[in-house]
Amino acid sequence: MGRPKGGKNKRWSMEEKLRIVRRYFDERIGQNRLAAEEGISRGQVQSWISKYQKGGPESLKNMKKVGNRYSALHTSKSLSVEERQSLEILRLRAENERLKKGYTVKGVGADKEFVSLKDLNSK
Repeated sequence: MGRPKGGKNKRWSMEEKLRIVRRYFDERIGQNRLAAEEGISRGQVQSWISKYQKGGPESLKNMKKVGNRYSALHTSKSLSVEERQSLEILRLRAENERLKKGYTVKGVGADKEFVSLKDLNSK
């Protein structure tokens, strides 16, 4: 059961996840049936149940996706000098580690690829 092509991913609130997980425990409904009734995949239900068992209701909170932590260097004008310098230092450390491992970045954005320095030096 996949979503239609071009469809959006649904974001479930913590309350919705908790309601579904509680139905599993309170009504003793199987994961397959519960998933079919709620219109979600069984794997998603299983994942929520597992998280709930390990960490309780708090584990079902939506976590904010971090994204590119260095983008603020280019987009944010409200960074202080210290914040800008610490981000730049982190970016340079990451670049240094990548170079130590023998890789460099070629391209930008979606076209970005990691290229081995061996391949570049042999040409």
